[in-house]
Amino acid sequence: MKFDVTILGCGAATPTLRHAPTSQVVNVHDKLFLVDCGEGTQVQLRKYRVKFQRIDHIFISHMHGDHFLGLIGLISSMHLLGRKRDLHVYGPPAIKEVILVQLRASQTNLTFYVHFHETKPDGMNLLVEDNTLTVHSFPLKHRIDCTGFLFKEKTRDYSIRKSSIKENQLQISEILQLKKGIDIERETGEVLKVEELTDPPPTSKSYAFCSDTAYTEDTLQYIQAVSTLYYESTFLNILIDRAVKTFHSTAKQAGEMARLAEVKQLIIGHFSSRYTDETSLLEEAKSSFPNTVLAEEGLTIDV
Repeated sequence: MKFDVTILGCGAATPTLRHAPTSQVVNVHDKLFLVDCGEGTQVQLRKYRVKFQRIDHIFISHMHGDHFLGLIGLISSMHLLGRKRDLHVYGPPAIKEVILVQLRASQTNLTFYVHFHETKPDGMNLLVEDNTLTVHSFPLKHRIDCTGFLFKEKTRDYSIRKSSIKENQLQISEILQLKKGIDIERETGEVLKVEELTDPPPTSKSYAFCSDTAYTEDTLQYIQAVSTLYYESTFLNILIDRAVKTFHSTAKQAGEMARLAEVKQLIIGHFSSRYTDETSLLEEAKSSFPNTVLAEEGLTIDV
């Protein structure tokens, strides 16, 4: 089952000719989720052939412009293209005010309904749940309230071998029991073992998005052992004083966070425009965590 991340923008602060501001699409079992929506996101969606009318959930980490200024444009285009399905937007309370005032000013009556869901800047909070996944927000340490997002697959059922059904004359209730990983004990005393009749489900995967944040080990409790971690790396460690002052992180700190959290894969992004080549950032992160990927517009990474 598909679980991947497509980078739409990985630059910090302002758009440049090299990088768009933060935005990415998370695809979980062909359900598309947009995480942050910097300026020009809808152009990036078109450029990388993402059908944005399939996006029903948008997550905004915080109210700095490079993370949400593209949202009104995307919503407007969805409207102009005749969208009918409801859209869910998750973010700080102010995101609703910002969007609604722009719609009122332009006298736009949307063809669909937007549900705004307020995120909380403390603790782990459930935002979305269906039969295949959950999405939680968790707090980050930034100059203003900011949250990360955790996408996690639910554990799938065991897969019963077709031959097992006929050979053991399995009843529906027994099939359901085996799919949940529970052995069957029949009235005759016969015991049917899960491991003998089924194939185990694949290991569930998880993806944590850490937007703008100062380095703090408080974050570890929310991202421990995730399959893939996206963590901001605005500066090289030589500028750690600048990172501390602006509540950002260095590439070295991103690698250290991934190492301490025991994640399987790290993606670094949110690069300062002062860098015209991010190779040094990648090398610095890899010095602490070798399995690091450098974010790049258009890159799709398997979780």
